[in-house]
Amino acid sequence: MIRRFLGKVFSGKLFRPAGSIVIPFKSHRIARDRISRCAAKTCETLQQQGHAAYVVGGAVRDLLLGREPKDYDVATDARPEQVRAIFRRSRIIGRRFRLVHVMCGNETVEVSTFRGSIGVSADSATDDRQTTDEHGRILRDNVFGSLEDDARRRDFTVNAMFYDPVREEVLDYHGGVADIKARRLRMIGDPAQRYREDPIRMLRAVRLAASRALEMEPRTRKPIRALADLLNNVPKARVFEEMMKLLLSGHAAEAVRRLRKEGLHHGVLPLLDVILEQPLGERFVMLALANTDKRINAGKTVLPGFLFAALLWHEVLAAWKHAEARGMHTMPALFLAMDQVLQVQAEQLAIPRRYGADMKDIWALQARLLNRAGRRPYHLLEHLRFRAGYDFLLLRCESGEIDGEIGDWWKKFQDADETIRAGMLLKAGPGSGKKRRRPRRRKKPAAATPEPGMA
Repeated sequence: MIRRFLGKVFSGKLFRPAGSIVIPFKSHRIARDRISRCAAKTCETLQQQGHAAYVVGGAVRDLLLGREPKDYDVATDARPEQVRAIFRRSRIIGRRFRLVHVMCGNETVEVSTFRGSIGVSADSATDDRQTTDEHGRILRDNVFGSLEDDARRRDFTVNAMFYDPVREEVLDYHGGVADIKARRLRMIGDPAQRYREDPIRMLRAVRLAASRALEMEPRTRKPIRALADLLNNVPKARVFEEMMKLLLSGHAAEAVRRLRKEGLHHGVLPLLDVILEQPLGERFVMLALANTDKRINAGKTVLPGFLFAALLWHEVLAAWKHAEARGMHTMPALFLAMDQVLQVQAEQLAIPRRYGADMKDIWALQARLLNRAGRRPYHLLEHLRFRAGYDFLLLRCESGEIDGEIGDWWKKFQDADETIRAGMLLKAGPGSGKKRRRPRRRKKPAAATPEPGMA
């Protein structure tokens, strides 16, 4: 209490920006000790140095929803160089728009300067100018602005609230608190224009609606299907980053349903619409996403490559069977199918190579796990990705794609002692593994040509 009192007495100017609604503690009930110590200390220190500083964005939204924020961002009127000079343990990052990472022990808080747009910018000295492409997407927008500008340029009302941990007040410019109470997701400004400025906002709308149990306002939802193709103009790396957030949100199954509902799956995973039209494919994908959500919500780790392997599996499976039907052997056919599917997908989603390697390992194990003869099962238990491949196999069993007896066999084989394992091995036969090569015949040495005069 003493520390809070001193913070209020010795903090910087008292900011009451025009146009905002100041919501007191008794209405929002977000106490200072509910936010991270690093975020609170960063705001307090900046205010003591005469700057405005607030916790912003998703952290405020989640606190009002009764959730624990994953990270904290701070917005201030101080420029990056000023922030860097105030905090000894800090560094400036970014080229497109400079940010400052302030470090407190193991925690890092991202500090950004209030941002504006050309025409309303408080930074007349900036050299960069806002430019757009032929579709209206903003390509460059590196300007500083006021707190009001910063609130106006944010995407959704629930992301445009500012929390002052020193005075325990929330500043609300666009009715975000009311929308939180109504469980409503509403775009700031004209939705169609805002989606054109940054098509990623369409994916973000789906992710937030699914992960925070919000309902999209009709006006916010209406333009999405018509503008879905604009995602093709966004850099692949940005689409992939947003997809990772969606798939690792803990509500991926619901998010994918909403992607399909809004017609966005074509622009993100072009093979997903094909998968979801196949009964077995849809069941497999939704089981994989549901299991991933359970792991994330239980605080367990998730292998991103596993997720993408699951999303694309039935396309690999179809290509694999097609190659085998043309006479290719099992493993060459499978590897050809992998390469074909990943090549098609690379044109839409920039899946990093490190994930691609995991995906291939998991897929390749699906053929090898069917072979339960000889020493091969023992070797597979030592494979780096055996557990992921085995979990993938169980999903195939559960979805009805393959016989559940195969999954049961592997479960028992892992837990059994050496004697039981030896008795479980199947006899080599058709379909149990690679065909045994016939021993090569040694060629008979050519008969010596008789010399003239020899009989």
